[in-house]
Amino acid sequence: MNQDKMPYVHRDISWLTFNYRVLQEAKDPSVPLLERLKFLAIYSNNLDEYFRVRVASNRSLLRLKKKDLKNMGMTVETVLDEIHKTVNKQQEEFSKIFSKNILAELSSHGIDILKRNELNEEQQEFIENYFRDNMLPYVQPVLLVKNKILPFLNDAALYLAINMEDREEHKTRYAILQIPSAPLGRFVELPTNNGKQELIMLDDIVRHSIAFLFPGYDIRDTHSIKLTRDAELYIDDEYSGDLIAKIKKSITKRNVGPATRFVYDRTMPKKMLEFLMGVFSLKQGDLLPEGRYHNNFDFFNFPDFDLKKLKEKPIKALTKISMENGASIFENIAREDHLLLYPYHDYEHTIRFFEEAAQDPDVTHIKITQYRVARKSRIMNALINASKAGKQVTAFVEVKARFDEEANLEWAEKLEKAGVKVLYSFPGLKVHCKLAMVNRIENTEHKTYCYMSTGNFHEGTVKVYTDYGFFTADSHLTNEVIRIFNFLETVKAPLQPFKHLMVGQFNLRSKLNHLIDKEIQNAKAGKKAKIILKINSIEDRDVIEKLYKASNAGVKIQIICRGLCCLVPGIKGYSENISVISIVDRFLEHTRVYYFHNQGEEQIYLSSADIMTRNLSYRIEAAFPIYDKTLKKEVRDYLRIQLLDNTKARIIDGKKNDEYKVDKSDLKIRSQMEMYYYFKRREELAMQEEQEKEEYRISNKE
Repeated sequence: MNQDKMPYVHRDISWLTFNYRVLQEAKDPSVPLLERLKFLAIYSNNLDEYFRVRVASNRSLLRLKKKDLKNMGMTVETVLDEIHKTVNKQQEEFSKIFSKNILAELSSHGIDILKRNELNEEQQEFIENYFRDNMLPYVQPVLLVKNKILPFLNDAALYLAINMEDREEHKTRYAILQIPSAPLGRFVELPTNNGKQELIMLDDIVRHSIAFLFPGYDIRDTHSIKLTRDAELYIDDEYSGDLIAKIKKSITKRNVGPATRFVYDRTMPKKMLEFLMGVFSLKQGDLLPEGRYHNNFDFFNFPDFDLKKLKEKPIKALTKISMENGASIFENIAREDHLLLYPYHDYEHTIRFFEEAAQDPDVTHIKITQYRVARKSRIMNALINASKAGKQVTAFVEVKARFDEEANLEWAEKLEKAGVKVLYSFPGLKVHCKLAMVNRIENTEHKTYCYMSTGNFHEGTVKVYTDYGFFTADSHLTNEVIRIFNFLETVKAPLQPFKHLMVGQFNLRSKLNHLIDKEIQNAKAGKKAKIILKINSIEDRDVIEKLYKASNAGVKIQIICRGLCCLVPGIKGYSENISVISIVDRFLEHTRVYYFHNQGEEQIYLSSADIMTRNLSYRIEAAFPIYDKTLKKEVRDYLRIQLLDNTKARIIDGKKNDEYKVDKSDLKIRSQMEMYYYFKRREELAMQEEQEKEEYRISNKE
């Protein structure tokens, strides 16, 4: 199969369709109103990061010679042009959703965002006082003079560009000032006596008071602008010297990188835009028009006025009864494997794993990989306490985790000060696996307990990301986790091959190919053959080609892909037996599951890795098998319920329509809520069984 001719969607174009699915949630009337505002914020935040990273990366390719751009499919110029067209179209829809739908619905619930011409006298006086009392120390107006005054625009900061006339010379002048939304917040509550909640955006307070800052000028109009900068660190994989010093130095440079997007109010006069382009050395390809307001990720902090009916009903994380039976968490893990799915299950079980290990006198060693962790982390504090208690603690800290470099360095320094052995990033590799192990002395012998996950050790994101967490003392698995940590510490390949785990840099790609090949062989032999992939992204050309071959052989392939999907399903001669859906809902789907039918002897792996070249070839990843029959059924049920979703599932077909999946059934299935009630029923039954056992024990004792 010729990879250049096979159906394939460029990753950066596909990603935009994913972000559009986020925007769909913002316009879905079935989503609670304040949650729709949050989806606007998520869409905007995603887009900012996209321009800071992916668009920046594409622009860096333009600096290469033509021969370096061969075999990339679409040309970089074509990709960038398609990005701008798509984003422009989405931004227009964003503005309509906000101005025509959400503002009206907020008002119907007694919440109004007022513009300055809608304020009464009391409110005008209020914002004038607010400006003088709170904002004057922050605003620094700058008069723009082409080729003379060149102000620096901070990355992703919000500015007002001012169009005004000099009263003496009767000439047009331009100026800018930064809106201090970071220290003050974007939304200011106004005094009101009409029974409604009335707000004004900080931008409009500045607009109202701007004449105070420019005496001698008549203000014609103001327009919001924002500059997004290249956020890649571009650290050479063949670096020499101190990596930590390079990372720190690069972080300070991130905010002064070249422009990747100049966002401006689409009502700005052409002459004014051209002037700003000259002042800030911008090109036409840098420009992206938006509405009157930018930095819409500030809607994350929109006040809720305690209107619970306008938000998703909170769910109470469930206690895993099987992990509460023993005297210690290690006793429970020694008895059986445990599989938890967050945020449905309580993350306290994971925290308890580390806190008990820190306090347990029989624990000798704790090891962990750190990719992203919370700023305030009980897990990290447990490691510090364990080290202070005399245990040998090792933490591998990936300092190249994008946008978390600074936080990871801070935690690494704290861990080192407490005596933890801290290991850092490898050249050309990221350590992305989510592993921890605890060594314990039991009856004079060493016993290892492991925790493996599809997500990070992050007490914050675990509340909104769906991820599996797996506890085991199975020596087949724990011995191989030990080998991974030995490799991280010595950088020496294990002498024994991995037989149970699929590990990036060793057998992940080859084993994945082998599992697909087995399904192809079964299909060709007339046997049932099936693959289900639950992933964030699929981009790797070699694996996509292999899946196309499997489809042509008759293997039924179902893919649940939240993010970018470069594979195109339903194409004759390539992917007729492949279907793809994407689920975007209140929780961010982050679990990765690989399912292979294997003639009824199902093989199921949970993984930290997506089907992307970077994950399969340039990262240390871990995919771990589920052997316990009960836990296997849980995972199968999870996949089944997701595939039945007809409420939040979208059909991915390569046409970029992202239509919601609709079936003839009157039964609406929202998989995320179905999973919660699935586990709730299981835990209630487990609790009932425990109570019956306890009653039986007491009655026999009497």
